[in-house]
Amino acid sequence: MLSKIPLQLDKIKKEDVDKEILRAGIMAELDAINLYEQMAAMAQKKEIRRILPDIAREEKTHVGEFQALLLRKDREQAEELQAGEREVREKTGL
Repeated sequence: MLSKIPLQLDKIKKEDVDKEILRAGIMAELDAINLYEQMAAMAQKKEIRRILPDIAREEKTHVGEFQALLLRKDREQAEELQAGEREVREKTGL
């Protein structure tokens, strides 16, 4: 199932537009990763099964690029990402 990107620029504060664009980009890339990995699992031809995971990995790089930009634009997002990481360490011991 693909995400619905709720991007209505006329309803977004001017200072938040770039953050919303970056989040929409992350959503689109995550959808692409899921799609390519699912198609790879279903593909009949060997060459298709081999190339789709490579394409999915490239999309993961794109997620990282969007996230890096978002974390620079949104301090709260950066802080909450770190808080989430701490919670995982505390709860899992990893």
